[in-house]
Amino acid sequence: MATITRENISLLNDKLTITLAKQDYLSGFEQSLKKYAKNANIPGFRKGMVPAGLVKKMYGQGVFSEEVLRKVENELNKYMQEEQLDIFAQPLPLADFAPQLDMNQPGDYQFEFEIGLKPKLDLKPEALKVTRYVVNVTDEMIQEELENLQRRNGERSETETITGKDDVLQVTFLQVDEAGTEVENGVKKDTSLLVTDFTDTLQQQLIGSNQQNAPTLTLEAAFSEKHLGAICSELGMQESQKNQPLRMQINKITHITLAPLDEEFFEKAYPGKEIKTAAELREAIRETIAVHFAQQAKNQVFDQIYHTLVDHTPMEFPENFLKRWLQQGGEKPKTAEEAEKEYPSFANQLKWTLISNQVIQDNKIEVTPDDIRDFAKMQLFSYMGGQLDMMGENKQWVEDYANRMLQDKKFVEDSYHRISTDKMFQWLEGKVNATEEPITREAFAEKLHHHSH
Repeated sequence: MATITRENISLLNDKLTITLAKQDYLSGFEQSLKKYAKNANIPGFRKGMVPAGLVKKMYGQGVFSEEVLRKVENELNKYMQEEQLDIFAQPLPLADFAPQLDMNQPGDYQFEFEIGLKPKLDLKPEALKVTRYVVNVTDEMIQEELENLQRRNGERSETETITGKDDVLQVTFLQVDEAGTEVENGVKKDTSLLVTDFTDTLQQQLIGSNQQNAPTLTLEAAFSEKHLGAICSELGMQESQKNQPLRMQINKITHITLAPLDEEFFEKAYPGKEIKTAAELREAIRETIAVHFAQQAKNQVFDQIYHTLVDHTPMEFPENFLKRWLQQGGEKPKTAEEAEKEYPSFANQLKWTLISNQVIQDNKIEVTPDDIRDFAKMQLFSYMGGQLDMMGENKQWVEDYANRMLQDKKFVEDSYHRISTDKMFQWLEGKVNATEEPITREAFAEKLHHHSH
């Protein structure tokens, strides 16, 4: 009968030694050989009529090795299941301990494997302290959004000359050198901008100019701090490049007449809200902005929870085992140097995986088919710009879309991960000690801009 012994060799790192006696695998080998003989196709012999001796001579050693290794795998899996071992990846065979298998001299064999054990975690989300930022919605912010809505719903007309701050410019930014010559393979990007996106100084210079005007500028001089990060991202430039000279070629000028503050505009801006006055519209805008920042603040709380748990949850790993697994466990083998370089990032990801899995398992956080179906509908809702409520009663095609997406394996897997992660963070959010702190829009944007993990 097969036996397995377990020996600790380092922190969270054990060795399993499996001993197989001849009787553990021999009958299985003989049965496998008979099955092979029944199905073997060998020229000169009818199927199933190949002499057993010939089959054994030609294929016996391969069948023998396969049967022994199959028995080892079964015994190993059975042992780990019975002992309820919580391990990383799969057991790794010890390279310097590989018995020679010989069907002509069957006997007892020993196999040695190394396993890495997962650490026990003591998670106490109630002890976590986070800050929930509350962005103050100012009259200035409401006015900005009101004007954006008026522009979006206003009348447009193409003009030859920039006439005011509400004009939209379609431009091409070209990277140039100090002499004004276009840089080969430099920045070349088309985009649309409002005149109000520029600094007050540049706005004054632009008003009255036309499409022949192609000023040379730097992003730092052309845009306020509020818009600088967004335009750098749009052009694919780092903020460190904000002083590089660019030529702004104006391709098209569109004048927008702001929509008047009447009930027709109110309905377009907030369909179905039955807004009757400008004051009611401003209040609706205030609520929209507050909801937007509340969601951003919620996401920022999630980030604080993530970093606090990863950075401050005590956790030890079987480091040597994991580095060896990095070398051998992937599709492409890695060198010891490559594994050493990758390990810090790998260990950090592993910490979060263990933490999130434990939270999900301990608190029985589940994702149902209805959750995935609703997620598919909300995704379609976002694609349609939030206009599904305008379809009336004929929404069967939305149900059909959701049902189709449930048949898409990749969509289901991706959705399952996103939904379970969101549910986990919501559960954690309900447990942590959160302190509210008022903050300005600019200060909050700075926190979001400099945050990354």
